[in-house]
Amino acid sequence: MMTELFKREFNALWHSPWQLALISYIPLIGVLALWWLFSAGLPRQLPVAVVDVDNSQISRMLTRQLAANAVIAPQSYANEAQAIEAMRQTQVYAMVVLPYQLKKDLLTGQQPTIDIRYNSQFLLVGKLLSSQLQLSLAEGLTQVGQQRLLLNGANKATVDVSLSPITNQTTALFNRNNNYVGFLVPPILIALWQLLSMLVFINSLNQELVLYQNRYYFPKQIWALIATKILFYSPIMLLHGGFILLWLYHYLGLPAAGALVDLMLAQLAMLMALWLMVLVIFTGMRDSARSVSFCTALFAPAFAFMGITFPVNDMPLLAQWWRLIMPSSHYIDSHVSVISYGVELPHVLGQISGYWGFLLLLPFIVFFANKAKDVPKIDLTSNDVNQELS
Repeated sequence: MMTELFKREFNALWHSPWQLALISYIPLIGVLALWWLFSAGLPRQLPVAVVDVDNSQISRMLTRQLAANAVIAPQSYANEAQAIEAMRQTQVYAMVVLPYQLKKDLLTGQQPTIDIRYNSQFLLVGKLLSSQLQLSLAEGLTQVGQQRLLLNGANKATVDVSLSPITNQTTALFNRNNNYVGFLVPPILIALWQLLSMLVFINSLNQELVLYQNRYYFPKQIWALIATKILFYSPIMLLHGGFILLWLYHYLGLPAAGALVDLMLAQLAMLMALWLMVLVIFTGMRDSARSVSFCTALFAPAFAFMGITFPVNDMPLLAQWWRLIMPSSHYIDSHVSVISYGVELPHVLGQISGYWGFLLLLPFIVFFANKAKDVPKIDLTSNDVNQELS
């Protein structure tokens, strides 16, 4: 029985170009394309609007200080209104306003305000520019402070101590080079892998819908078919998941503190949770277009809910609930623990136990499937029904 069902599944796959593409070259192209987008490692030459109202020697020096930063590409604007409009049109990602009488206030001991604004819609770019702008301006203002202290007769040996009595050093523990490949690419690829796995499984399930009198039903052997599809497609998608790990942490040589085999086990648990989510939607809707659309809308924003670029505790309550039903959000905790902290298998198994909540979906799957299974005594081999297969 199972052998025949496996042959049937293989034949269905072989005669479906779209399904073949989803399990073969589309994941590979997606992985390589996303890696290529971030292969530079760090953003460089990000456009920043500079409004120099003072137009003094010091303000021009600060502009040159900004230009010396590899991340910043300053662009001059005549006034603040033009710079704000450029930000709204995403021509620039940030703006710096050097106020009027900046030089005078600095040399007379006043505290002028340099206005720095950035587009927070671009989370990573905004945070990067915010830190780099402050760093570059601080270096330039330190030079001005040194000149002022020396003109006032301060001892050159004590100038640096007076300006910076405490020196801060920030070291990224698990991303020493602040490389975006190691920081962003793994969760992005996991989100892509989850989306493709969902599409593969839901497309396979949709092939089993039987159209009879304008309603969709399931064939009598629906449970055997579901089990066959899980056993058939799980190894294929795990192969792609393993390729992602090998590509990142062996071929590209990104640092990994733990064993990748443990992550393969976490990926298997993630797939099982994903299959349960898809089965609930499929059995509840019994409509191919609606099922695909709903699953895509549900899983497409997976990367945003992983908590990599935005703290989970700062998310709205609805977003936190949405995150809980994302299998990838549970997996990423294991991924970070293994890659960054080098945790071992017992800890990973403890994290995998957090998937138990997805087992609560089983009664709903059974209820929906039995409710729609062979209601009008449909036989999968019936010629009349086969003519109405969607």
